[in-house]
This record gives sequence, C-alpha cells and structure tokens, in this order.
Amino acid sequence: MTAQETPGEVRERRPVIERRLHPVTPLRRAWAPVAVVIGWALHDPDQAQRQLTRLTTTTLLVGIGVLIPAAALYGFLTWWFTHFAVTDSELRIRTGLLFRRTAHIRLERIQAIDVTQPLLARVAGVSKLKLDVIGTDKKDELAFLGADHARALRAELLARAAGFAPETAHEVGEAPSRQLLRVPPGVLALSLVLTGTTWVWLIVAAVVLPPLWMVTDSLWTILATAVPLLGAAGASSVGRFVSEYDWTLGESPDGLRIDHGLLDRAHETVPPGRVQTVRIVEPLLWRRRGWVRVELDVAGSSNSLLLPVAPREIAESVVARVLPGVGVPSHAELSRPPRRARWCVPVWWRGYGLAVTDTVFAARHGRLTRTVALVPHAKVHTGCRSCAARRSLCRRAGPR
Repeated sequence: MTAQETPGEVRERRPVIERRLHPVTPLRRAWAPVAVVIGWALHDPDQAQRQLTRLTTTTLLVGIGVLIPAAALYGFLTWWFTHFAVTDSELRIRTGLLFRRTAHIRLERIQAIDVTQPLLARVAGVSKLKLDVIGTDKKDELAFLGADHARALRAELLARAAGFAPETAHEVGEAPSRQLLRVPPGVLALSLVLTGTTWVWLIVAAVVLPPLWMVTDSLWTILATAVPLLGAAGASSVGRFVSEYDWTLGESPDGLRIDHGLLDRAHETVPPGRVQTVRIVEPLLWRRRGWVRVELDVAGSSNSLLLPVAPREIAESVVARVLPGVGVPSHAELSRPPRRARWCVPVWWRGYGLAVTDTVFAARHGRLTRTVALVPHAKVHTGCRSCAARRSLCRRAGPR
C-alpha cells in the first residue's frame, strides 16, 4: 500500500471471486424447453392431438431424442454462464446465455433474505435465496445453492448489510433466534375447516353442477366447471394447510423469523421497522375459540402473513413486537358509523368502525369476517388512495 492509497481503495482492488450455483441447477433449468412444448399442447389441445396422430413411432422417438439433449444442453449452458460475486459494496449476479444481464445489488439496501426449499430441492440438499431489496418490487434469486452454503451466504450478506467489515462478516454467523410460537398441525387443520371460504366453494359446486348436467348433458362442460370450483376449494384448504404447516415464529436481532411448509420449506424474515400495516382477521366460526389470523404489509417485500391462526392474546403480543408501542384497540373503543350510513351500506354498515390513538389509526370492516387494520401514524402517506379512503371514512363516522 502506497502513501496515497487508503485501506478502502486497497480492498476495492482485491480480485473479485465469481462463483457458480450448485451443480444440480441445470436440472431445474432444463425444464424450460419441455415447458414450452407442454404449454403449447395445453393452449391448443386439439391441434396438438392432430399433430401427434400424424407422427410415426420413429419420428416421435427421434423428436424425444432431440428434445431431451437440447433441454439438457440449455440447462447446462444457462448454469455455466451464471455467476455471482460478493464485493465490498454489492452483490453481483451475472446471467444470460445470448443477452448478458448483470444485477448490482447494494449490500446496504438488503433488508431481508428468505431461504426456501422446494420438495425436490430438499431431496437434493439445496436451497434458494430470495433477496428483499429496498426500492424493488421483485425479489432477486440465487437458485440453487447447497443448504449449508445458502445459510452461510445469507448470514454473511445480512452481516455486511448491518455494517460489519468484509473481513469479519463471514465469521459473524447467523443471529440467534428465540422461538415465540409454533402452530400445531391439528389447530391449523381445524381452523381451515372452520373457514367459510372452503364450504362456500363446495356449496356452489353442489348447487351449480347438477342443473348444468341436466341442461347440457356434456361431461366436458361439467369438468370445465367443476375443476375450477374444486380447485378453489382445495387451494383455500389443502393448499393452505400444505403451505402453512408447522408454522414457527421466532425472534432474532434481524427481525421476526418464520419457518413453514410441509412439502416446500420456507425460512422468511420480517425486518424491523419495515411493517406498514397489520391486519387482524377474525372469521365468524373462529370467534367462539378466540382465534385470529394476523396479516401484514411490509415495505419492499411480498411476505404478507405473520400468523395463520393464534389466540387473540398471543396475536396481540406479537403485534406489539412488530409495531413497538402500538396497542390493538378493543371493539368497544371503535367508533361506529352514524345510523344514516345504513342507506349506503345496508346490513354491513354495523361492521365498520374506527379509532385514532396517539400511535395508530385502526379501521374495522366486515360482519362475517371481521378485519381490523392497524396503521401507525408514522407510516401514513397522505397521497395514497387507501389513506384517502380512510380519511373519507373518518369524516363520515362522527360520534356513535
């Protein structure tokens, strides 16, 4: 180091070591050409069937023999031309087979990093990193890395984002976590059974399908109608159970940590100070048991669920950790709209309410499924459409 050079300039001149993703990554990317063929067949099944009937066995085998090596070559080349590197100030991700793309992610703008493991990735022992970066809506990904490598890289990036020096960031390790709550599978399953959405879709299917069969007498019409209805019912029950299975909430210095998933495991983090809105959802059939669901909006993140089901007292204690100093107003503290509002919203007008405290704005809506939204005053933006709607509700409310 010369007299004119600073230590920072010396670090910048250090060679940047680029690394590749895990060797199993080509298997994931090789599905892209196959997915194009499958998508074309599903988009126009009649045309696809006609084309298949024209093909001889030899032609079909030759086509498969060309498609599989081409898909494998595509997966290998996309993996070979993908690199990432951690410099003193940023994370660089270079991708692209024909057109090169380099993502420059400033380390100080990283607010959270989620670790996810789809089912096949769990079998292969690899993980995917999803980065929440301030100022971007879409998460950048590193898929796939070895499970241990992914957690070590996540800890290093969060340490660098917190201000640790590059020389010591890799030694900091993952911040310790203390478990706050774990949702038992039985409680989760019962809560989904008591959710009205699933039963609504099943009732609609039971009411619509028999008359439709009598009128059309067409099996394809029945299938085209039944599959979306039953799929919606399954997504609101079985799909949620698989996604929210073994929901575990922990507390660490870098925020609240969430682990969940039966087939695909996910490790998510709710960074402190980035929560904009918290919603406490209380379905009708949950009220007797005192259960609620806690949802949230996090700035720059797509994470939207904090607790799938929990007793109200525990949920309010968790909300106090997410929004320090903010209390959840009771239903008695919420001001109802005036009686003349029943002409605007018949029947449902009694479900509305609001409260303004020193720290938070609270708005409630819904009769069957009650939802209380909590917005800290520091997070209110006067120009947004949702807040304009809240101000309109405040003006209409008045005294009880």
